[in-house]
Amino acid sequence: MAAGFLCLAVADSRRMDRVVTSSSMRTRIIAAIRKIPCGKVSTYGAVARMAGHPGAARQVVGVLRSAFGLPWQRVLGAGGQIKLRGDSAIEQRLRLEAEGVAFRGRRVDMKRYEFKSARRRKSETNRGRTNN
Repeated sequence: MAAGFLCLAVADSRRMDRVVTSSSMRTRIIAAIRKIPCGKVSTYGAVARMAGHPGAARQVVGVLRSAFGLPWQRVLGAGGQIKLRGDSAIEQRLRLEAEGVAFRGRRVDMKRYEFKSARRRKSETNRGRTNN
């Protein structure tokens, strides 16, 4: 019965905000969100890139809507803007301020608070190798 419900949810064109993600993509997005430390923020697009799915910002939104126990307040729109509306936006701002994140107007200062994931550069992976 649950599988039939999933098919109905996907087939309903009025619910375009419901994004279907594979379980591996969902797992990688959740892991990327959990890596964002307290006092730092990231954008939906950056989380998608950290998860290995560039261009999948909408899937990040879908995971945040359906998963529990994630630090959802640390994920923002492009430029550090809170994209939620109403009470949820107020709660997100208060949670971030409680973690020490400062705002400039309606945006987070991304230069100061953006989480940069540790990525290995190609030059770092090729160190110690010689091309013979």
